[in-house]
Amino acid sequence: MESIKDRLIGRMKQYFSDDKKRIQHALRVTEYAERIFQYEKNADRDVVLAAAILHDIGIHEAERKYGSSQGKYQEIEGPPIARKIMFEEELPDKLVDEVCQIIAHHHTPGVLNADNFKVVYDADLIVNLEDRELKKGRFLTEGGSKIASEGQLTK
Repeated sequence: MESIKDRLIGRMKQYFSDDKKRIQHALRVTEYAERIFQYEKNADRDVVLAAAILHDIGIHEAERKYGSSQGKYQEIEGPPIARKIMFEEELPDKLVDEVCQIIAHHHTPGVLNADNFKVVYDADLIVNLEDRELKKGRFLTEGGSKIASEGQLTK
């Protein structure tokens, strides 16, 4: 039987379709969340991974409705989409509710104080800081800069 992580990664990839940048971002956040989780004794692995995988799932809907991918719009549009995906995967209600809470605040530190939220927030922050660092005029060619900004780098 496939793990929750694998099932949700499959659903996230299906949802984002050919948006490699968003898929790569979610996978990198998930990778860091797994690493951070190892240090956090009170965090729940399934909640952390589900939230990391689905944290930006509302970005396309935010862009469609508001013409913007700003965090505040992702926080509005993400939870209903994530809830539907997790419901279809028959995940426990308690897990679904907490993951949706994390997604609803993942750009707003200080609102939630739960360890699961903190792990996902920090993982997303690390990836966003790495991305910003990459874009700071390091590339000598337009192509190199474009590929990096599209999230097509591999480790």
